[in-house]
Amino acid sequence: MKVRVHSYESLGTYDGPGIRLVVFLQGCNFRCLYCANPDTIDLRGEAKETPIEEIVQMAVSEKPFFGKRGGITFSGGEPTVQAAALVPLFRRLKEQGIHICLDTNGSVWNEAVEELLLLTDLVLLDVKEFDAEHHRALTERSNEQTLRTAAWLEAHNRPFWLRYVLVPGHSDHEADMRALAAHFAPFTQLERVEILPYHTLGAHKYEAMGMEYRLKGVKENTPEQLERARKLFEEYIDATKIFVN
Repeated sequence: MKVRVHSYESLGTYDGPGIRLVVFLQGCNFRCLYCANPDTIDLRGEAKETPIEEIVQMAVSEKPFFGKRGGITFSGGEPTVQAAALVPLFRRLKEQGIHICLDTNGSVWNEAVEELLLLTDLVLLDVKEFDAEHHRALTERSNEQTLRTAAWLEAHNRPFWLRYVLVPGHSDHEADMRALAAHFAPFTQLERVEILPYHTLGAHKYEAMGMEYRLKGVKENTPEQLERARKLFEEYIDATKIFVN
């Protein structure tokens, strides 16, 4: 069994707890306006078909750096697009005692995804927007399954972090953020809320790929905008769980 890998990041510290090996997988079903990795969208793209044992051995070789909190994180792209191939890989990683994070938009659902989530130690759930129309404008897709996935994680006692990118004019609507925070406030499996600043670090990739970057002119967040969002979330969710990354 092989998976389509776009790239790796060793000693990562932004995608889950501790120090992590981050595996960026190829293929995504969303079309986010602010996508920083447009080169991972196409399922084939720049991917290398990688035997799962090669990834296991890479993780094992880096295990001494993980410490008590670190491990491996699968990001993308959207990892659940390749859920069937990831299931045996996750089983092998569990055999090696390696902590697994899955960074997902939560929009893909089938038996393989369900099994994958049961093998995952921590889900990093990317909720792009709470309002259905604003979500579709931002991603060209529905957020219904994302919210159902969150409910499934809660019902099955699967811990998760909520990740929310604050895009000026697109996902910083006060009413939407309040509705999102109020929705997730009762969730006992929600361990952390990460408010992620909008950035343009991937904009140059669009030009290189002959694509239009559709958020030209949208400025990165000011510290005041991020602080406002943090305080808003804290009205609904324990302040110790709120982080601005």
